[in-house]
Amino acid sequence: MSGSVEMGRIPVLDDLGDVSGKRVLVRTDFNVPLDNGEIADDFRIRAALPTISWLTDRGASVVCASHLGRPKGKPEPKYSMAPVRERLAELAPGVDLMENLRFHPGEEGNDPAFVANLVDGVDAYVDDAFGAAHRSHASIVGPPKTLPSAMGLLLQKEVDVLLGMRNNPKHPFVAVLGGSKISDKLGVVEALLGIVDSLVIGGAMCFTFFMAQGKPVGASLCEPDQVETCKRLLASGKAIHLPDDITGVDANGAYATFGTRLPDGAKGFDIGPGSAAAFSDIIMDARTVFWNGPMGMFEDDRFASGTRTVAQAMADTKAFTVVGGGDSAAALAQFRLDDEVDHVSTGGGASLELLELGDLPGLQALRGAPNAAQ
Repeated sequence: MSGSVEMGRIPVLDDLGDVSGKRVLVRTDFNVPLDNGEIADDFRIRAALPTISWLTDRGASVVCASHLGRPKGKPEPKYSMAPVRERLAELAPGVDLMENLRFHPGEEGNDPAFVANLVDGVDAYVDDAFGAAHRSHASIVGPPKTLPSAMGLLLQKEVDVLLGMRNNPKHPFVAVLGGSKISDKLGVVEALLGIVDSLVIGGAMCFTFFMAQGKPVGASLCEPDQVETCKRLLASGKAIHLPDDITGVDANGAYATFGTRLPDGAKGFDIGPGSAAAFSDIIMDARTVFWNGPMGMFEDDRFASGTRTVAQAMADTKAFTVVGGGDSAAALAQFRLDDEVDHVSTGGGASLELLELGDLPGLQALRGAPNAAQ
């Protein structure tokens, strides 16, 4: 377990005591993908079942609360919890589910009156929503101020795995980062450089690093305002691995492979085969690997090869492998490799923030609960 759990500063389910006959509010992350009002993937609902079962098996009455989408503080029918409620009733009969928390501006505004309404008639609170634990929202940080509280089994596992990897990894520790923007991941890049043995950079963020090296990037996505930051990172002395070939389209829109200097009008959409092989070798030689962000535009099969190759290496390596949610988890699922890694996080942003800062607002709130060990 992570140090924070071992020291008892974050209460766990057993710290709630006897829950028989008590009404327990469970903050879940049921922010599931919907397709025409139908649930496209119920993974997040199923992920909460161990905590719900732990409580109901001990005689608790459970009411779940979650957000869904971004309804901007007012009701929107397309973000109704109705399809989630229907699926939850099949998986956990008798468990209640509130309407979308974000239908009320008090959720994101952390309004005390909204918190008071949430906890009215509730005896205890459980946070099992890792994907929202980096938000200082009412349902995350409010209930522990007054209610006996605990982290659920899913949240506890996420904290144990991610903080364990952050604080006591087996070396070589390799971080593989992709996605489009270095600015989105600057904090975690700097934090990881302090603990990893090497950093592998793919996705469109590599073009800003190329630009920092004085290489032309054609019409590829990049962030000129981050060039100086990338120069500083490259000068840090840490091992930063960039692609040495790129696939994309030329100025005429035709599929093409390039080196690391892209001609005018060309756009890069994936790491090339040489880079994919080199990145795989680094992953295979590691003992701990964290991956967040695809290597390219994997939704388009022409540019899925780099991400697929890295995903396969994550599945094949004997290293302890962690995937930081978001698009990386979606890619693993697309390639049917999600069962082949050690841990797939349920929170992309939360996993990055926990790795960067070593803490989250949701965890801080739980430490302040009335039943937290002092």
